[in-house]
Amino acid sequence: MSWKLSFMAATLVAVTGCAEVSTTQSGAVGVERKQTMLLSSQEVEQASAKSYAQEVSKVRSTGKLNNNAALTARVRTVANRLIAQTPVFRPDARTWRWEVNVADSPELNAYAMAGGKVMVYSGLITKLSLTDDELAAVIGHEMAHALREHSREQMSQAYAQQMGLSVVGALAGLGQGAMDLASLAGDLALTKPKSRTMESEADVIGLELMARAGYNPNAALSVWRKMMATGNGNGPEFLSTHPSDSSRLQELSARIPRVMPLYEAARRR
Repeated sequence: MSWKLSFMAATLVAVTGCAEVSTTQSGAVGVERKQTMLLSSQEVEQASAKSYAQEVSKVRSTGKLNNNAALTARVRTVANRLIAQTPVFRPDARTWRWEVNVADSPELNAYAMAGGKVMVYSGLITKLSLTDDELAAVIGHEMAHALREHSREQMSQAYAQQMGLSVVGALAGLGQGAMDLASLAGDLALTKPKSRTMESEADVIGLELMARAGYNPNAALSVWRKMMATGNGNGPEFLSTHPSDSSRLQELSARIPRVMPLYEAARRR
């Protein structure tokens, strides 16, 4: 039995094309970690696009999609300035089919799916009275997750776990279930927390994106303080999926001097 399991596990790795990749260039902030992937970028982007379309359709059906024209225009203006800087980390991001929408919801939340699918909840902006700089910090952070393909990394981990269980099940004479990648993509974007390593990468890449776009990097500190100050019980939804503590503020503070020249240069343009 053990040799069969070993053989099937080895076959799984060969078939799925497990590889260590560098999803982004390091940028001024120096993000250089390689990531192990089992799924292709194309698979994850297609799954994310499907999940995002479903979410957009659901919000639209309730009449709560982009129904505040001024707020939607403001969010898209900030997002577009950030999008213009994404090729610094990966040139192919300029060809992504970026979508930016606003859901009329009291939730303090925002996310970006693989391939540039962004959703911002109005409650995040209105309840926290976010400035454009602070909004750029949030959106830049979420865009950084997409640039680094953190969802693909998480989905690969989940896929490896499921396939491992399927191998055991096959040896026991059980059927092998199929993973719904679109469902998983949505679940990861909306409810599942990222690892501390992923969060740190998103923090510092987002910091550089906002600086290059001409938004004050110091706003990253103020927006996190605002969100932490809202904590009652489990705190806002955004923090339940984006763990934040004093170490996050310390790391951001340490990185700001590195990106401040980029901000100052952008302001002079």
